[in-house]
Amino acid sequence: MNLTETLFWTFVALVAVYLGVRIAQAVGAYLAYRGKRVITCPETHQPAAVEVAAGKAAFKTITGSAQIRLKDCSRWPEKRNCDQACLHQIEESPEGCLVWNIVARWYEGKECAYCHRKFGQINWHDHRPALMSREGVTVQWTEVESQNLPDVLATHAPVCWDCHVAETMRRQHPELVTDRDTHHYVN
Repeated sequence: MNLTETLFWTFVALVAVYLGVRIAQAVGAYLAYRGKRVITCPETHQPAAVEVAAGKAAFKTITGSAQIRLKDCSRWPEKRNCDQACLHQIEESPEGCLVWNIVARWYEGKECAYCHRKFGQINWHDHRPALMSREGVTVQWTEVESQNLPDVLATHAPVCWDCHVAETMRRQHPELVTDRDTHHYVN
């Protein structure tokens, strides 16, 4: 191999490494900024649900200008032209304000209000835990609007998936449910 070919392949290798690093940074930015978050709106000092434009943040990382912007906010469209001052909360703690992290921390160490089983690791794709209101009605936490999550978590009790399904069946179809007292069975 002559000097020109060596320089060419060295250049190609350096470009490939540079692009690989940039792409890895973009993927990291996308993963860090995807998902719904709950922040405190600087204007109202109330919870607001926001979503970062994760794709744009990833692209901006590739181009060297790592800047995040909101894709959605529960206060929009009325306040769409706000200065997005809440973004510093996300930049300071991207994982801390993610809805599923907030929910996972809340369930951690708690037990089901019905069966008293302790919650382990949350399965986000199926058999999600639920919440029980003071009135005894259970709902999945995914049915709660994100900006209302702090208030709901303060007033509801944790319920496991199995008990939520049983209670929903009991509430919606009481004629199909038979409750049995398990203490009177003879072995």
